[in-house]
Amino acid sequence: QVHLVESGGGSEQAGGSLRLSCAASGRTSSIYAMGWFRQAPGKDREFVATISGTGGTTYYTDSVRGRFTISRDNAKNTVYLQMNSLKPEDTAVYYCAVNRASVPSTLARTYDYWGQGTQVTVSS
Repeated sequence: QVHLVESGGGSEQAGGSLRLSCAASGRTSSIYAMGWFRQAPGKDREFVATISGTGGTTYYTDSVRGRFTISRDNAKNTVYLQMNSLKPEDTAVYYCAVNRASVPSTLARTYDYWGQGTQVTVSS
């Protein structure tokens, strides 16, 4: 089992920045790919970003590319999502997830463990 706890969410003005953290515990491994997803009210869960176990490969959904950066610190068993130039459309609950495969994926159904989520609210 892998337990994930997100933190760093909150309220921010459009154009501002937030940094989300996801601390992993339990049967963690540096070979696991990790990802961030988000879900806004009335919408499906959406892929945001993913990173390979080594951190050498990353993918982003088009709407956040150039604004968000995913990174990881395997010594701390933590993955981060730096969110810059925030827009109201970024408002959602953000979830951290672990894929036990080393290859990153954009599909939520391929992830094995999920955190409880952290709310991000961006006002204009």
